[in-house]
Amino acid sequence: MTNINQLIFPPAILAAIISFLVTPFVLLLSWKVGLIDDPAKHKHPKVLHTYPIPRGGGLAIFTAFLLATAVFLPIDKHLLGIIAGAVVIMIMGILDDKFDLNPYLRLVIQFIAALFPIAAGIGIAYITNPFGGIIDLSHPQITFQIFGSFHSIWILSDLFALFLIVLLMNALNFGAKGVDGQLTGVVAIAAFVIAILSLRFAPDPTQKPVIILAAATGGAFLGFLPWHIYPQKIMPSFAGSNLAGYLLAILAILATAKVGLLLVALAVPLIDTGYVIVRRIASGKSPFWGDRGHLHHRLLDLGLTKPQVALLYWAITALLGILALNLNTDFKLYTMIGVGFTIGGLILWLTYRPK
Repeated sequence: MTNINQLIFPPAILAAIISFLVTPFVLLLSWKVGLIDDPAKHKHPKVLHTYPIPRGGGLAIFTAFLLATAVFLPIDKHLLGIIAGAVVIMIMGILDDKFDLNPYLRLVIQFIAALFPIAAGIGIAYITNPFGGIIDLSHPQITFQIFGSFHSIWILSDLFALFLIVLLMNALNFGAKGVDGQLTGVVAIAAFVIAILSLRFAPDPTQKPVIILAAATGGAFLGFLPWHIYPQKIMPSFAGSNLAGYLLAILAILATAKVGLLLVALAVPLIDTGYVIVRRIASGKSPFWGDRGHLHHRLLDLGLTKPQVALLYWAITALLGILALNLNTDFKLYTMIGVGFTIGGLILWLTYRPK
């Protein structure tokens, strides 16, 4: 309990308070500069709201995360790399909120943002092989000298980290932000799950920053939730969903490379995203062109309300997160397979069920 009081509660509470208090100012700013999603002007099958709503909520979340981490963590190269990538995401997100950027341009910028923490030395040196042993990603390496200092690029490690970060950015944007409060609650739960996991390794000095970063992330999204819950006053939008995936991926990498835990906790949006991408490609459409075929759309068609859909996503994320915390590597693999078949079967049933 002492570690929770010292490492999780202070940054989480501070980030939540800042996020809650900053959001009204961001809301007013969004109205002033025209960061508004008006369904009367922005007609799209995936749009579910019926009245104009400010976008730009990611700016409040980012501000809370930035200030909370600045208070509780010393500035080092890793934190600078994380913040630099987050700044790129925020600039991209605000521009997208205003001008609706080309999705392929957004993908390129996502890769650029992900390169900053990797360049700062954040990567995955190894992953646990679910069939036994460890998979070493630290080789091959390219070593070079710049201004008298030697630097190394761990090719497999950096590529794996790059793919994971961009994957989660898109998975949360595609599969976790459909209805009011959905994304915010899912991310807060996932971040606190990572914080609790890292708390188990608290004697390891490298895990203290991870705990604080995870707590600040969870608190920032939790503080935004009252403004985003049904009926939403402001949306986290593209910047918020991308910041969520970016931070959660980095936390999973830093938390003793427990990527499997995060993949289990976020199984629903990940599987939903995978299904949607395959379906769009199979039908000859761009995988980045949104439609009304996500799981949350299917659940709404089934008769659930927006609050019920959001609560369902929160509950499943919390359940899978708790489950992942208590599973060894082998059972995480089996759990991911089982959840994959279950959610996939549910999506197929909801898609092709008799109307």
